[in-house]
Amino acid sequence: MAVTDTSTGKASAHPTGHGQDRIFTVPNVISLVRLLCLPLFVYLLFGRENRAAAASLLGLLGATDWIDGYIARHFDQVSNLGKILDPVADRLLFFVGITCIVIDGSVPLWFAGMVLVRELVVAATTVILGLMGARRIDVTWWGKAGTFGLMFAFPMFLASESTIGWAGFARFLAWFTGIPGLTFSYVAWALYVPLGLKALRAGRADRAGG
Repeated sequence: MAVTDTSTGKASAHPTGHGQDRIFTVPNVISLVRLLCLPLFVYLLFGRENRAAAASLLGLLGATDWIDGYIARHFDQVSNLGKILDPVADRLLFFVGITCIVIDGSVPLWFAGMVLVRELVVAATTVILGLMGARRIDVTWWGKAGTFGLMFAFPMFLASESTIGWAGFARFLAWFTGIPGLTFSYVAWALYVPLGLKALRAGRADRAGG
């Protein structure tokens, strides 16, 4: 039976909640593949010492973050599992990828440190707010833009230390996307403070009303 979305006035093909209980969706498969490819990235970088191949794989994994989100939104593939699996894949991709590149020495330590500190604090804050009953906070445009820039920058830092012929240009691209990405991510962090407080108040209101 179709139900009406009160925010749009349009009928939905699925009853409320049931359509999002699906597990086997294309975006979920993509997110799972991204997670399974992380050991391969580590192997290429340290086992084979092939920075170019590792950079290519990391860049591809970062690009799929946009692809699975697009599919989920435009082909009715949004699921409750995907809402958890996709951000988990994003965070692991960040932490594992950046940590490995730092160990490899292909990225300035201060730059990677600023990214990791921000990610750790945001992840911890999200968990704490969730435990306190806050509503889920949607990602802002600033956050999406920052993530996109950084997901492009780190593979370029790695490629710039490889044997590819355009290593110098890769270094330029790393800074060209990395600085805006870092800036946008910190702007998003500042915006999450009022958003987090609002989500916490809303969550408490939901519990009081229930």
